[in-house]
Amino acid sequence: MSSPISPSPSPASPASPVSAALPRTAAVAAVVATALAAGLLAGPFASAAPAGDPAPGAVVRIHDIQGATRISPLVNQQVTGVTGIVTGVRTYGSKGFWMQDPRPDADPATSEGLFVYTGGAPTVKTGDAVSVAGTVGEYVPGGTASGNQSLTQLTKPTVTVVSSGNPLPAPVTVSARTVPSRYTPAGDPAAGGSVNGLALKPRSYALDYYESLEGTNVRIGSSRVVGATDPYSELWVTVKPHENDNRRGGTVYGSYTDQNTGRLQVQSLTPTAEQPFPRANVGDVLTGTTEGPLDFNQFGGYTLAARTPLSVTDRGLKRERTAKQRSGELAVATYNVENLDPSDPQAKFDALARAVVENLASPDVLALEEIQDNTGARNDGVVAADQTLKKFTDAIVAAGGPAYAWRSIDPLNNQDGGEPGGNIRQAFLFNPARVSFTDRAPGDATTATGVVRERGRAALTHSPGRIAPADTAWENSRKPLAGEFVFRGRTVFVIANHFGSKGGDESLVSHHQPPNRSSEAKRLQQAQAVNGFVKELLAVQKDAKVLALGDINDFEFSGTARALTAGGALRTAVTSLPRAERYSYVYQGNSQVLDQILTSPSIRRFAYDSVHINAEFAQQDSDHDPQVIRFRP
Repeated sequence: MSSPISPSPSPASPASPVSAALPRTAAVAAVVATALAAGLLAGPFASAAPAGDPAPGAVVRIHDIQGATRISPLVNQQVTGVTGIVTGVRTYGSKGFWMQDPRPDADPATSEGLFVYTGGAPTVKTGDAVSVAGTVGEYVPGGTASGNQSLTQLTKPTVTVVSSGNPLPAPVTVSARTVPSRYTPAGDPAAGGSVNGLALKPRSYALDYYESLEGTNVRIGSSRVVGATDPYSELWVTVKPHENDNRRGGTVYGSYTDQNTGRLQVQSLTPTAEQPFPRANVGDVLTGTTEGPLDFNQFGGYTLAARTPLSVTDRGLKRERTAKQRSGELAVATYNVENLDPSDPQAKFDALARAVVENLASPDVLALEEIQDNTGARNDGVVAADQTLKKFTDAIVAAGGPAYAWRSIDPLNNQDGGEPGGNIRQAFLFNPARVSFTDRAPGDATTATGVVRERGRAALTHSPGRIAPADTAWENSRKPLAGEFVFRGRTVFVIANHFGSKGGDESLVSHHQPPNRSSEAKRLQQAQAVNGFVKELLAVQKDAKVLALGDINDFEFSGTARALTAGGALRTAVTSLPRAERYSYVYQGNSQVLDQILTSPSIRRFAYDSVHINAEFAQQDSDHDPQVIRFRP
């Protein structure tokens, strides 16, 4: 699959501290003096043992540990007598509990909440007043190579319960009024673009605001769902109802500088065996008040770990259906079918087939991505995918669709990326009752198709054929599949693509700002290769009709898109849609473009549709929405 970051859960391991060589702030010197702290000890902590190190005779409070930057000023130090009220307990995954000081300081940059990593099942309860000794750590979910920010926590704790049944600190309300519209400051160039050493400005930047509440008991009111419930029992909401919203309830991601600051991930502290997590689609509403500690995790960053039950109101989101092509129109679609192979249940084939017939209106040509070989991810040397394609086309016929023919090229074993042994590739389906395929000398996995002049018109040397398969741009990646189609006597060249994934890129909440997007380098090379091939076609035939389409794995405003359209060889068709409709994938609550269709200049008038049938729904047949273009060649 081509999701930007594969969202598989992994329990946190014991804290791996950020290097102690990272800059520390002056907060170390601001540890509260014993005399001052003694006057603040009251209520449930009146009988607590006096605090100890790091400074002899000083009491360390939670806000002293959190400090006014992302890295604790006390990282790697032993602390004792840290007091707070337990605000949440996690008994699965990264086991531990959150505690919060009910007597905050006056600095809005310093959080009053803290996670205590116990490793085993915590023995405390919500409402317990505790005194904790342990080591201050900075745990980086996903490891330091991920670029993620770290979670300040106490590890190897010794916990003393002082009293139980205490009222929790009043939750901080997170809302459109409190979250800044600016996302993040630029990182410090002297620190490699990291924001870790910068003083937090929670009134200016959303990431600083959320960081200033790390571990704090927070609350949100009724909030629109902008990322459907996923298999790991989490969803995304927005606390900003009107932030880049669209008519279906999503939040559209339109540029690198507009990150939709109201997005927040929501999980539940109650195991799903005890309380099923609600199934929500985009546009549904998480109703009432949701409260719990603000966590930071690998797959989403700042997350409300809900202590209270979750309730969702269904707003009835429907799967879209595109218009049927007219008799003189050619309909061409692209669909990533997410690692389809014969071992998948028949129900998946049937659902995908119904989508082709009912939602895509049986397009004349359908470019498929992520068709796996006949044995799927079993790494057995099999590369043929004829059984996969037959099972799919048979399902389409059973759903009332046309008897599609297909063309594809088998890759070399384990040379095209994807799941080891799966050998994903692109394939063309076409309706022979409406369109014909021009079979020339068929290419193979390593032979490049070229462009020749034939009776004054452009033609491919191999159809189907692969574009520059030996180019390093396609190393361990899917090679573009090119083919010639004829509709009503007019030739249309179609190039099916599946560019390199976003795996390895840092997330929007990386401590590097802007985040490192290392995967772009390969897609830029791939886009340049496809652009160059299209220019070869246009050099032979200026009015050649060319479609380059598929899972481009990048945004319509990206460098990849600019490289594909360089020199006017192609135009990005998705930009013909209203901005609110430009998306094919929902990731971390951002509705965004990954799948695209691009047209050569001679395709002047067309109808384009991003058909929203998967990405916004908890129940998905694929994680991508298909794209369709209709035009008169």
